[in-house]
Amino acid sequence: MSTRHPPASLRWSEIREGDELPPFDLPLTASVIVAGAIASRDFMPVHHDRSFANAQGAPDIFMNILTTNGYVARFITDWAGPEAMLEKISIRLGAPACPDDTMHFTGTVISTARRDDVGVVEVELRGVNRFGPHVTGTAVLTLPAD
Repeated sequence: MSTRHPPASLRWSEIREGDELPPFDLPLTASVIVAGAIASRDFMPVHHDRSFANAQGAPDIFMNILTTNGYVARFITDWAGPEAMLEKISIRLGAPACPDDTMHFTGTVISTARRDDVGVVEVELRGVNRFGPHVTGTAVLTLPAD
């Protein structure tokens, strides 16, 4: 998994609308999918039992929404740094995320604003795999304003 780990948070004053986030590639393995379901206490068999998932019409086991949400948060905070505070994540699921694939996350800053002593940044994001867009949405975060 390649991603940028900044030594410090980004400076809000240097972020501009249209800035692109460094892409993040998440190798999708059965272990990643099952571990995420277990960690979020989602014991639905489609997230760990291939035969059950196939019987429901799915090509394989697939990632649950809470795991997807967690990786969206990681994508945003890996870019923004440790002082970033996520205020809101709004996502929509599309194509399934199954083992033996890669989820490719991309994002673009769509707005910045100042609110009291913090800078507010809104990012539009996508996570795409071989089936197409798995997750699309936005995230709002704050950084200390300088």
